[in-house]
Amino acid sequence: MNALLDIILPVFVVIGFGYLAVWRGVLSETATDNLMYFAQTFAVPCLLFRAISTLDLGPTFTWPLLISFYSSVVLCFLAGLFGARLLFQRPWEDSIVIGFCAMFSNTVLLGLPITERAFGPDALETNYALIAIHAPFCYIIGITLMETVRNGATSRAELPAKVARAVFRNAIIIGLALGFFVNLTGLRLPSVLTDGIDLLASAALPAALFGLGGILVRYRPEGDMRVIAMVLLIGLIGQPAMVWAFGSAAGLSTEALRSALVTSAMAPGINVYIFANMYGVAKRIAASSVLFATAVSVLSTWGWLAVMP
Repeated sequence: MNALLDIILPVFVVIGFGYLAVWRGVLSETATDNLMYFAQTFAVPCLLFRAISTLDLGPTFTWPLLISFYSSVVLCFLAGLFGARLLFQRPWEDSIVIGFCAMFSNTVLLGLPITERAFGPDALETNYALIAIHAPFCYIIGITLMETVRNGATSRAELPAKVARAVFRNAIIIGLALGFFVNLTGLRLPSVLTDGIDLLASAALPAALFGLGGILVRYRPEGDMRVIAMVLLIGLIGQPAMVWAFGSAAGLSTEALRSALVTSAMAPGINVYIFANMYGVAKRIAASSVLFATAVSVLSTWGWLAVMP
């Protein structure tokens, strides 16, 4: 009960305030969109830039960690893809979006604050290592398959350019890439610049959580509830269970395993709806998956925190 009250609920209280503010008309949907634009385009990229630029890459980026986590991500994508196709006879394009929903956990907006509240700021190094390649990895899988299904052999020559354009238009990925550049080159930034970036970064998570709550108001529980239930089962139960199994077999430290588990146990993020909207398919399922999974993850995260090492 302490984990629920002290660690999880404060994060969802901020989301709830954002939801109530828009639902009751205190804040307009346009204002919420602007807040999320600020968070996702400026504040969160600054947060990730500073984290990656100062991260000790050697001991943090380890093959056991990355293989344990991303093997689970791929398996969840395949489970969602073929579950939607074979069990529910959805078209291939819909099935790709549903697989994307099943694998794309909200590693930043939910994973970071919950890990920090549960295990302290030092635990975030593993989170940052996973976040650094999470969005590019998932988008590359989703975009590559969708373009292949839609255009077949005629798009193969153009496919790498399409994937690169879609991935590197994302401000979060740009922030991560710049962080790696500063880290690997040893570039020393003036303190006046880093202090300003830190001020923006300090607003990232509160603004993003509040904005996330406001955005959830516009999502209505629509679509195939059986498919949505499958997405929740794969994403909230299957993915962390696989991370635990693979991470334990790979000999991850308790600290690394905890961060990987929390990261994998988060609800799907807004990016799943963005991906669905890019291609105009399965948008209702993507939106409803975000809504239901965010609500259910209050309890599922509590459960994982209670049983994890």
